[in-house]
Amino acid sequence: MVAAAAHVRQEIEAVRRADGESRTLAASLPRLVLEARRIAASVIHGLHGRRRAGSGESFWQYRRFVSGEPSQNVDWRRSARDDHLYVREHEWEAAHTVWIWPDRSASMAFASREARDSKLERALIVTFALAELLVAGGERVGIPGLMNPTASRNVIDRIAQAILHDDLARASLPPSFVPPARSEIVVLSDFWSPIGEIRTMLAGLSASGAHGTLLQVVDPAEETFPYSGRVEFVEPENGSVITAGRAERWSRDYVARVALHRDQIRAETKTLDWLFSTHTTDRSAAELLLFLHGGMTASKGGGVGSVKAGRTA
Repeated sequence: MVAAAAHVRQEIEAVRRADGESRTLAASLPRLVLEARRIAASVIHGLHGRRRAGSGESFWQYRRFVSGEPSQNVDWRRSARDDHLYVREHEWEAAHTVWIWPDRSASMAFASREARDSKLERALIVTFALAELLVAGGERVGIPGLMNPTASRNVIDRIAQAILHDDLARASLPPSFVPPARSEIVVLSDFWSPIGEIRTMLAGLSASGAHGTLLQVVDPAEETFPYSGRVEFVEPENGSVITAGRAERWSRDYVARVALHRDQIRAETKTLDWLFSTHTTDRSAAELLLFLHGGMTASKGGGVGSVKAGRTA
């Protein structure tokens, strides 16, 4: 009877905690949306888009005729005005779907004094900004298990509303689904999940041949473990508590275990030719957005190897 009562109290506390997190997120979303739009606008202003030659109807540019090409490719009207032969190129118009997963689990709410945002806020800002940037470039954006792919100009508002009305448990990793082969997947998480769960996730998402990026968003304190003396650590997912008498003695082992965990993730992504990088929340969100955009541009252009997975921090 006592155990049952304790279980009920734990469930009530979990519901209260989830309700509090939802209210906090709802209150902060307008600020996150505005920040995402500001960052997306600044990045778009500094880019020339993701346009490239391909099948389509919209004229893009003329280029010199290359020996060996079929003669019917020559634009004779343009070539008549010069001493060279020219080919009329069209812009690539094959709609491309990008699936973005922002981890909204309890561990993402953490923020130390050195951080600009919590991990959750940073993941959402980048999700919103990346979606806006992709839609502006003619792509479609979806959130696994939450929102079907869309090319709507108000994509940020759609994602924000979908998140606000999501009543399901907030999992760290995206739900199991099979994306189309030409899709791209971006997972923003702290990736403190066991390596077995991450391996299973990767196997499912890559089964169809889709390409992806895993972006580990971490707080500066999670990088350096700047604790000393008696410290009580609370596991945000299940509420378990670990007390360190002299926390500074844990630092070396902690850093080593984090490095090992990342090496394991990197080995899994390298096998699949996916990208993996880390980003700390004391750095600029625009820096992370540029990294993600650059990685996907290289992937779409067939040059995945030209962008190496590394740290953005």
